[in-house]
Amino acid sequence: MNTRSLLRLALMSACCLASLRLTAADSTNFPAIFNTQDPKAIPLAPLEAAKLMKAPSGFNVTLFAGEPDVQQPIGITTDDRGRLWVAENYTYGEAKVNFDLRLRDRVVILEDTRHEGHFDKRTVFWDQGQHLTSVAVGFGGVWVLCAPQLLFIPDKNGDDIPDGPPVVVLDGWNDDSIRHNIVNGLFWGPDGWLYGRHGIAGTSHIGKPGDPPDKRTTLNACIWRYHPTRKVFEVVAQGTTNPWGFDYNAEGEMFFINTVIGHLWHLIPGAHYKRMYGEDYDLHTYGLIDQHADHYHFDTGKGWGATRYTSDGMGGGHAHEGLMFYLGDNWPARYYNTLFTVNFHGRRLNNEILERSGSGYVGHHGGDVFKTDDVWFRGLDLITGPDGGVYLSDWSDVGECHNSEGIHRTSGRIYKLAYGQPPAPTIKDVAAFSTLDLCRLQTHTNDWFTRHARRVLQERAASGEDMRTAKTELIRLFDSDPVPAHKLHFLWSLYVIGGTDEPWLLQQLHHENEHIRAWAVRLLIDQGTPSEAALKEFVKLSRNDSSGLVRLYLSSALQRLPFTQRVDLAAGLLSHPEDANDHNLPLMIWYGIEPIVGNRPDDAITLSRNTEFPLVRQYTARWFAESIELNPAPLNNLLKAAFETGAAEFQIEVIRGMSEGLRGWRKAPRPAEWDVVSSKVSASEDPEMRERGRNLSLLFGDGRALDEVRMVALSGKESAPARLKAIQILVDTRPPDLLSVLVKLVQERTVGVAAAKGLMAFDDTNAPALVLKAYSHFSAEEKPQVIEALVSRPAGARQLLAKVAEGKINRRDISVFHARQIQNLGDEQLSGQLREVWGEIRNTAADKQKLIARYRKLLSPARLGAADSGKGRALFTQTCAICHVLYGEGARIGPDLTGSSRDNLDYLLENVVDPSAVVGVDYRVSIVTLKDGRVLNGILRDQTAKTLTIQSPGTSLTVERTEVADLKSSAVSLMPEGLLESLREDQVADLIRYLMSREQVPLPASGAEPAKTGN
Repeated sequence: MNTRSLLRLALMSACCLASLRLTAADSTNFPAIFNTQDPKAIPLAPLEAAKLMKAPSGFNVTLFAGEPDVQQPIGITTDDRGRLWVAENYTYGEAKVNFDLRLRDRVVILEDTRHEGHFDKRTVFWDQGQHLTSVAVGFGGVWVLCAPQLLFIPDKNGDDIPDGPPVVVLDGWNDDSIRHNIVNGLFWGPDGWLYGRHGIAGTSHIGKPGDPPDKRTTLNACIWRYHPTRKVFEVVAQGTTNPWGFDYNAEGEMFFINTVIGHLWHLIPGAHYKRMYGEDYDLHTYGLIDQHADHYHFDTGKGWGATRYTSDGMGGGHAHEGLMFYLGDNWPARYYNTLFTVNFHGRRLNNEILERSGSGYVGHHGGDVFKTDDVWFRGLDLITGPDGGVYLSDWSDVGECHNSEGIHRTSGRIYKLAYGQPPAPTIKDVAAFSTLDLCRLQTHTNDWFTRHARRVLQERAASGEDMRTAKTELIRLFDSDPVPAHKLHFLWSLYVIGGTDEPWLLQQLHHENEHIRAWAVRLLIDQGTPSEAALKEFVKLSRNDSSGLVRLYLSSALQRLPFTQRVDLAAGLLSHPEDANDHNLPLMIWYGIEPIVGNRPDDAITLSRNTEFPLVRQYTARWFAESIELNPAPLNNLLKAAFETGAAEFQIEVIRGMSEGLRGWRKAPRPAEWDVVSSKVSASEDPEMRERGRNLSLLFGDGRALDEVRMVALSGKESAPARLKAIQILVDTRPPDLLSVLVKLVQERTVGVAAAKGLMAFDDTNAPALVLKAYSHFSAEEKPQVIEALVSRPAGARQLLAKVAEGKINRRDISVFHARQIQNLGDEQLSGQLREVWGEIRNTAADKQKLIARYRKLLSPARLGAADSGKGRALFTQTCAICHVLYGEGARIGPDLTGSSRDNLDYLLENVVDPSAVVGVDYRVSIVTLKDGRVLNGILRDQTAKTLTIQSPGTSLTVERTEVADLKSSAVSLMPEGLLESLREDQVADLIRYLMSREQVPLPASGAEPAKTGN
């Protein structure tokens, strides 16, 4: 045994001796914990790892706990005695397993009785969990998330022994999604609710045990909350990717952290945020709110892979875990009320400085602190303790959420980050305080005490204790204490004990402090629809309040009102032209008024006429346009209102909205007002207005507009983009002479692909031959699109395969995606022809494992080291960039590859060779059979009640739902199999070398190398 191993063993033994108490849960009835990672991979000893943490001057980093006393620490919290509760997740497995249910998870309690910076007492509280992600303490027990259930484990006497079996509070959480997108993050909010988070990959259907489907809430990427005494569950806001961190600042404003896309998000009730992929549940949302930071922690042009190890200035990478506002009394004042999050790949804490801006906040990069060189560091959570020090949990593994090389379950650390040596807290147990002392504790300099005291007050009120004296004292303190933060603490405490009656909250709507006014709005709607008196005050505030933050929460309140009561409040909010370009308000107001558009169209038109919010006008027109067949009057009336005012801005916004609402339609009813409007539009000096107006006239059956478009399509003097757009319009509207127009264009270099696609839209026996005759004129990048159009019909596929059999078309031009589409035509004779001239599609797991093993052997370190990454980039551009973005280049059809675990050869091979093994629902292929005989394969995007868009590697086609004969979903990924098999061995090495690169590389001087076949 070498010296390092001996030292590590000694340090581990010391940690074992520090554990003064082991409960029976650590005995043999708990499944033996095992690693699946390479046994040669050994982490640093916990104390050694702690020494690698680089802290700002004056800080001390101590190892609070390390393996074997804590392992797999996926979530942490503290109780009222300041003890650390740790959720240990052992069931988390590698990508192929997701979760290993032969194992169990547990909750342990770590206590530092001597206040020396590391634990000296350890208790296993519960060891029967699976899928455990988080833990919270309160209301006489412990709350744990173990998908598919939110559980409450009673321990009323606080002896750390469960009083009985867990109680299922909620169920329906997705427990079979990708592992890192599961439900997580229990956290007590200032309003007395228990908050949680959910990732984008899985969809959950939440309700109380036994609830039928119609009583359940469907969700995926979101922030949700549950009230512990009212037993109410609700989604707070929707969107992002995988939120894994949550906290609130000194003003009670809640924020959460996220991965892959933007990292920092202000939690606004009722918000719909930008998503990594997929669509919002509401088809009329239209727009989504972007992140609340002015920066990213990775280069969005080059990708995080180029900067995660080398760029200190940007912050280290796209993945973030844990979020904490430092509100303690130990760290230097410059850190107070600033945000900290773990940068997962950057192995550091990012510090964010939040500034009030408009209706909310903007986050600025405040620098990075607490960096480490430990390659095993995988920080997941950080929280403040009662002495003002901060606990930082470290999962401790060389992999990440996407890893496939195994899991190291027998490691894990918790560090304590303190400035100097903080004194031991004089308060040993917050729950031991009297009720009046708990009220006075709201002024403590460490917010840890105010939070715990507030929750204990809430528990006592819920237990039936008489809180009248507490209410009197809190109101006295609220009136007399001049510190705004203290006033907020008293306000929240009053609310959670039931001490804020409506008249008192209505008074606070006029408080001089904007945060108190904003919170008064929030609390007045927290339990449902506000009263008539509250609504009247809201309307006054919406017009007169100077604070954008107050108006933000009034816009949130819109969604709590019956749509019949929203108009006056919406009108007040829309009367502020300074908010028209605000980051949040236009969309938040739209989310609130969208039901008005559908149910009270005359009111919606009045709102549009009297506001200067472009987004609201445009979205209202879009909503009306989408409904023109069912109810044409609202759009006609909106057009009349817009063009009677003479305001050019109003007019173009309505025309834009109509264009979006009717996108993909073949024909639409002509509004009665259009004859008057179209003449004004065609005479406009705005080229956008003229073009959009002409296209709308086509939809409304105006032959003059059709003549103009036909001339553009046929004219060699027009630009290629203009001609392509004109061809698409002609294909969409399908005039009688369309076929003859396309025949003239299919041989042209710049527009031939568009013409070929248009020809195959016709069920014409001559169309495939015309397309195949022009095939040799198309470039290597264009040919896949042409083949995709050909194989959408049996006749086209049959003639294509005949050309392959004759040797006139290379069989390698037909990808696995194309072959799969031919199979989906459902013609057995055609499938036999495919097998004869092209080959079989390998579908079995055994075949794929053999291929993976073959390429793993081929791609040795020496072979990859000699490969040409520049040529690999050229191959990527030719074969992959039609769907994927890497380093800012490519199409955003499939996932952005920049943030994936590309430096892992096994991960790459498994995803390239077997792309359907793990695929998010939004990337699964749908098989769409059209009534005209075409069969299309792709993912569904931009769905409306009238249309849907089928997105494939070469085509984006929007069709009316009435044109669809059959729609089937599959579990197959859009990404085709067989990519590597179509390349020579040297090309495989070049492509993989490029995919594993950590920064963008230059293209070879000769440009893209054509993909060639054979080995």
